[in-house]
Amino acid sequence: MAAEIVNPRSDTTTDEPFDAAFALHRGGKMAVQATVPVRDTADLSLAYTPGVAKVCSAIAENPELVHDYTWKSNVVAVVTDGTAVLGLGDIGPEASLPVMEGKAILFKQFGGVDAVPIALATTDVDEIIETVVRLAPSFGGVNLEDISAPRCFEIEKRLQDALDIPVFHDDQHGTAVVTLAALRNAAVLTGRSLGQLRAVISGAGAAGVAIAKILIEAGIGDVAVCDRKGIVSADREDLTAIKREVAGFTNKAGLSGPLETALKGADVFIGVSGGTVPEPAVASMAKGAFIFAMANPNPEIHPDIAHKYAAVVATGRSDFPNQINNVLAFPGIFAGALQVRASRITEGMKLAAAEALAAVVADELSAECVIPSPFDERVAPAVTAAVAAAARAEGVARR
Repeated sequence: MAAEIVNPRSDTTTDEPFDAAFALHRGGKMAVQATVPVRDTADLSLAYTPGVAKVCSAIAENPELVHDYTWKSNVVAVVTDGTAVLGLGDIGPEASLPVMEGKAILFKQFGGVDAVPIALATTDVDEIIETVVRLAPSFGGVNLEDISAPRCFEIEKRLQDALDIPVFHDDQHGTAVVTLAALRNAAVLTGRSLGQLRAVISGAGAAGVAIAKILIEAGIGDVAVCDRKGIVSADREDLTAIKREVAGFTNKAGLSGPLETALKGADVFIGVSGGTVPEPAVASMAKGAFIFAMANPNPEIHPDIAHKYAAVVATGRSDFPNQINNVLAFPGIFAGALQVRASRITEGMKLAAAEALAAVVADELSAECVIPSPFDERVAPAVTAAVAAAARAEGVARR
């Protein structure tokens, strides 16, 4: 009702069938709520003038107090330019807002972290960086969301260098953390180690590159990354700077050619690209393979086909077992980083998050349970504690 008062209907059609998605989004999915009462003049004088002046003066003398006396220590900016929204692509900042609001309520629901959606009316790398740097004093962290590759890599790197608060591109690192956690448990379930596995990643965008990096950090035996033109290998002359970097630390086997070549004898398929993998290529994988086909809504390999050849199957969908869902990672990662006022999110913190996430279901492993449900109440506390401990160990915590 309140949403209708401040946001009356702008559409005049009333005879259309009921749509639950539109009904839920009417007026937006979030609001600002005070944490202190303003019941009378005494409350008002403390929450606002003149009482607030004491706090402002104290912060002016000691800027670190901003973490103690404002919401900065528990609020994240969810920043996008609307260029890579879900499976919709470049739909612009306004159309991205429902997703950013959704991200914000997931931060609160699963990590206890407040978040503010910020959709920017620019796709220029320098303008995005300048804008976020200017906004940064209001926030304890920055979650970059749905920014297209390869710009997202430069934006994240430059913001990390410019700011002393955590900057995290969830499309990259959230996906990577959850994928690694599921892969660890799949390996344990089948009596193997990561070092015994050769993985193939279909997709050389933000998620594919980040997954490749974290798998190498975690000790995977080998990994080949494939784009639309085939295996990302050092002998290709059409690679972007990011793909040249990827070629430098992946594909120890020296493979070249199409995805089908990479899949022959491979232990792991990780799909973050869309498209369809031919069944004969799936059949050519090693016995007892793992298939993580994470494209939404259509996995690169449908579970019905994947189960013919794989010991463990995961997707990005909630209607199949083993959903690789970023919500398992980013709320706890930010909660842990904010808890200790970390200046950045390191590779060690991401690895710790993956290990903690895997451990949640370590005693419950089965082919249909290598990763917890997003609604498992053990997830956020486990990831939060692990990330906070890792931040202290790596010297990026400030308390």
